[in-house]
Amino acid sequence: MAPIRVALCITDLDVGGAERCLQHLAVGLDRGRFEPVVYCLGARPGNPRASCVEPIESAGIPVHCLGASRPWHFPRTLHRLTSLLVSQQPQILQTFLFHANFLGRLAARRAKVPHVLAGIRVAERHSLWHLWLDRWTRHLVDRHVCVSQSVADFSVRHVGLPRDRVVVIPNGIDPQIASVAPIDLAELGIPSGRRVITSVGRLEPQKGLLWLLETAADWLPRVPDCDLLLVGSGKQRETLLRKARQLGIADRVHLAGWRADIPEILAASQMLVLPSRWEGMPNVVLQAMAVGLPVLATEAEGTEELLGDLSGPQTAPYGATQVFAQKLVAVASDSAEAERLATGNRQRAVAAFSLARMVEAYQDLWESLARG
Repeated sequence: MAPIRVALCITDLDVGGAERCLQHLAVGLDRGRFEPVVYCLGARPGNPRASCVEPIESAGIPVHCLGASRPWHFPRTLHRLTSLLVSQQPQILQTFLFHANFLGRLAARRAKVPHVLAGIRVAERHSLWHLWLDRWTRHLVDRHVCVSQSVADFSVRHVGLPRDRVVVIPNGIDPQIASVAPIDLAELGIPSGRRVITSVGRLEPQKGLLWLLETAADWLPRVPDCDLLLVGSGKQRETLLRKARQLGIADRVHLAGWRADIPEILAASQMLVLPSRWEGMPNVVLQAMAVGLPVLATEAEGTEELLGDLSGPQTAPYGATQVFAQKLVAVASDSAEAERLATGNRQRAVAAFSLARMVEAYQDLWESLARG
């Protein structure tokens, strides 16, 4: 029986949670059962080796980048994507992220692709036009793959997706991440002898970092040997620096910018903090769990599903400054409790969220559609 032709389409291939998911999925596919190709709406990354392109192409999987960078490029991009689908005739189109989901389903309709699946990776609480477009075009999609039950419930409730067309496939993690060597924190400007509590993510309002700084003004004085490390880039960088100065904590807050070595940074950290206002299933929490870190996160979508029975001491409501600070200090100042949470997190990541399990779930879903 010939392999099923599968096209994986995403908005861009710079390193991020969804991009890594696509990379691991494409590379992990059983090539006796599936013949993959990857489409990227955006331009080819300037440094493919620092993106998800190189690992995919090294596995012998073609990558087609369509060059879109502005909304007015979308008509041209839609035409190019349609042409690729017509010429390559995949049996399955699996898309990831909003723009690829939207253009992908339109192109697939034109190209008569038999089966279209959309990947929903976040609860789009503050993007009403995204919700409207998803609702308007939902009939063009055979299955909606959500990364968490929280995202699935949100999508049924707010987008009106039919429950019987929604599937939950959680992210997976490579267990080998647990063996990475920790980075030398001096590379990030951290003074010798300091412990770091780390937050990883775009410097954007969704990530709740201004509120995190407000909580830090509460907990930093109570853990005097710890600093706060923010890893990521984005439009709030200068605002965050000003906020840290206003709060009098600028000397203990470090902004590392964008980094590709997140596992190594986590391995050198004492704890991951994730103050997001909304999420889907945050990959960085899964990475921290696999590395063996305690976590303190807001009760955003997917986080409690990741942490399982250990979510109680590791989550707090967004905006509950005193609760968040109290829980952070409780873990940062108690090595036995930190080790208990770290061990439980590591065991759960390996047992419940393996890459192999994620890949097999996608493969089974695609085969059920393509083979009838």
